[in-house]
Amino acid sequence: MSGLLSLNPWLVLVVAGLFEVMWASGIKYVGVQRPLISLGVVVALIASMVGLWIATQKLPVGTAYAVWTGIGAVGAAAVGIVVYGEPATAVRAVCILLIVSGIVGLKLFSGAAA
Repeated sequence: MSGLLSLNPWLVLVVAGLFEVMWASGIKYVGVQRPLISLGVVVALIASMVGLWIATQKLPVGTAYAVWTGIGAVGAAAVGIVVYGEPATAVRAVCILLIVSGIVGLKLFSGAAA
C-alpha cells in the first residue's frame, strides 16, 4: 500500500474522480437483472473511495473532497447530456463551468505541492 501512497496525490484524485463518474453514471442501471453492471458500479465506487482516501493522505481533506465531488458532478452531468440525452441548456453549461472554475481554483490555491 505504501507504493500507492507515493503516487502524485492530484493524479490519484483525478482518477478517483473519474471512477466517481463511472459509478454515478452506472447506478441508473444497477439491479438484480444486471449483475455485471451492478458489480462494475460497486468496483468503481470502491476504487473511487480508495483513491480519495489515498489523495487525502497528502492533500487537505476539504480541497480533495471538493475536487473529487466536482469531477464527479461535472462528469456525471456530461454523461447525462451525451449518453442519456439530458438537456444541454446554456444555464447548465454555465453552472458546469462554475464547478470547473471552482475545481481549478482549489487546485491552484490549495497550498499543497504537485
